[in-house]
This record gives sequence, structure tokens and C-alpha cells, in this order.
Amino acid sequence: MKQTRRIKSLDLLKGIVIILMALDHSRDFFHYQAFLHSPTDPTLSNLATFFTRWLTHLCAPAFSLLAGISIFLSQQKKGKYHSSVFLLKRGIWLIFIEFTLVNFAWFFNPTFSYWAFLVIWVLGISMIIMAGLIHLPVKIMWFLSLGTLIFHNILDGLPEPTHLGAALWHHKFFQTLPGGDKILVGYPIIPWFAVMSLGYCIGTFYKADFPPAKRKIILYRMGTGALLGFLVIRGLNGYGNVQHWKWHESLKVSMMDFLNLEKYPPSLSYLLVTLGMIFILLALFENRSFPIFETFGKVPFLFYVLHLYFIHLLALIAASLSGFGWKSMILSSWVNDNKALEGYGYSLFAVYLVTFIVVLALYPICRKFHQYKKNYPDKKWLSYW
Repeated sequence: MKQTRRIKSLDLLKGIVIILMALDHSRDFFHYQAFLHSPTDPTLSNLATFFTRWLTHLCAPAFSLLAGISIFLSQQKKGKYHSSVFLLKRGIWLIFIEFTLVNFAWFFNPTFSYWAFLVIWVLGISMIIMAGLIHLPVKIMWFLSLGTLIFHNILDGLPEPTHLGAALWHHKFFQTLPGGDKILVGYPIIPWFAVMSLGYCIGTFYKADFPPAKRKIILYRMGTGALLGFLVIRGLNGYGNVQHWKWHESLKVSMMDFLNLEKYPPSLSYLLVTLGMIFILLALFENRSFPIFETFGKVPFLFYVLHLYFIHLLALIAASLSGFGWKSMILSSWVNDNKALEGYGYSLFAVYLVTFIVVLALYPICRKFHQYKKNYPDKKWLSYW
């Protein structure tokens, strides 16, 4: 069977952002400040911690956008009907993985008492939605995607949801059930599905007959326009972000406050700055090749699942060696909300060291798995990983 044409710039960006995600998750499990305050709190954080967290804001938008691009390119080969069937099945698969393998990786709790609707869930539900949307003309997809991303913050004014069904659409939601189980909705459907559908539209720039030079210019312009839009929207300090910023005595604190953007759900300001950076990175990466990063970018889902288990195992060892005991890492709540871990944690340097160890350890596994996928393209189950 003919191999699917891979576009190096897309693999390169995926590889970089998946490593950034590993950095963020290492911070969750190892950084002592994670147990004291939000890393983006401008009044309590420092520049190193703030920007370590802030750069990882690129991850979820990049995954959603790049998934949309991949859907468009795949549909060019499979056709819309077969693409819809695949998207439905893969979407259901991702949601299943979120609440089984990924849930257990986060908590190591066999009771599954904490149900978190996170990035894998929203990628899955977005794919299910895309199974229908791909039958629309691309022009309509552009209007739907951009309209949703620009105007979704109007929904901020709605009352806070009181049940899961309402929360899944737009608001962040946390609830403790009568039996003690907890539910967290961190990634609601709106506007995340629109990031993926926007990626589908941008996929038209990656058709085989589309001039790369023209694509670079378009991406640079889109990125610059989005970043300028961010400066205007955030500068007006009104619509586009629930949290308003203010001037502080320190310029450093004022800058962090200006850049402290709402991710749950992602505000217009958050989307403008992250997507703007992603567009510019895609333009910069055109015709560039960094095989190590590309290796991770070719099997990002495998890396995602494995890195959570590896980080949590390392944290279990670290908690045991530092006197907290390995059982303190069997979690019934989010790691930095666990009272049994008060006083636990390491420096930011240790966080970067753990990330390096994780990336180094998983590289040969990812390389071999990609080679296996390349050697056996007819094995359909591999397309789900």
C-alpha cells in the first residue's frame, strides 16, 4: 500500500508541543510551587514558573488544530463517507481511553473516583462532531469556525451550570457527587471543536498542489493578524477574557497579569495568542527537519499515554524517597489538591530534569512504534494510535 504523505512541519510542531505537555505534567507532579498557588498567578508566581506554564498553553490548541488539518488531508484520500465513519470510531475510542487508561495514569486509583473531562475527551468529541461537519462546504466551515471562536465568550454571561450535561458545552465545572466521586469538566465542547474545524479549513493550504511559498505567506499573515488582534482585545480589557488585567507597581507583575489568560474554557484572548503563535511556527517550520522532534510528532497519542504513566511512576518513587510514602501518590483528587502531599515538591530545575528523563526514555519506544506503523500500514488498529 502506498504510504501516506507526511508533512514534516506538522510532525515537527506536534513533536515540540507534546514535549511541552510533558513539561507541564512533570510540573504538576514535581514542582513544590504547584502545591502553593497557580503558576500563572501574577502576584505569587515568578517569571520562570509563569512562562514554563504559559508556553504549555500552546499544547491543546496545537493538537486540536493539527488534528483538523490531518482530517482534511486524510479525507482527500479516503473520501468523506469513509472519513466520517473513521472519525466516529476514533472519537469514541479516544473518549473511552480518556476515562480508562488516561484516568488511571493521572490518579493510579483503581476506584476511578475522579472523572476528568480533559484534552483527550475533547479531541474525541470534536472528532465525532467533525464526522458531520466535513460534509459542509469549506467556506461554511470557515464562517462556523471563526464565528464560534470570536463570539463564544458571549456565553460567559450564562448562569453557571448545575449539572454535567449543561457543563459539557461551555463552562468549566466541578462537582462532588453524593457518593464522594468527583467530576471535573476542564475542556468543554465549545469552542474546542471550532479549533479542530478551523484546522480542517487550514488543511486546504496543505493540498499537494498548493504552493509552499504561498502557504508560508498566508500562515505568517494569519499569525501576525491573530497576535495583533490579541493585543487589541486584551488591551481593551473587556470582552474576550473573564479575568481582567490591571497595572501593578511592578512592570513584571503587570506583564504577567496581562498575559494571564483564561483556558477553561479558552477565551478569545487565549485563542488569539496561542493560534497566532502556532500559525507563525508552522510557517517557520516549512521545509525544516528535526528528526528527533518529528519522531514524537508521528506518534503523539502513544507518547501522551506513556508519558503520564512514566511521570506518575517517577513521582511515586520521589514521594517515597522524600518521606511521604508511595501511597500518597494514589490519588483521589488532583495531585496538587492532595492534602497528604503538603510540603512535597522540588525545584523548577528538577521539573525540567524529569521532563528530559521522560523524553529520553520514551524516544526509542516512539521510534520503534513509528517504524512498526510504517512497516504495517494495512493493520487498521494502528490508525487509532
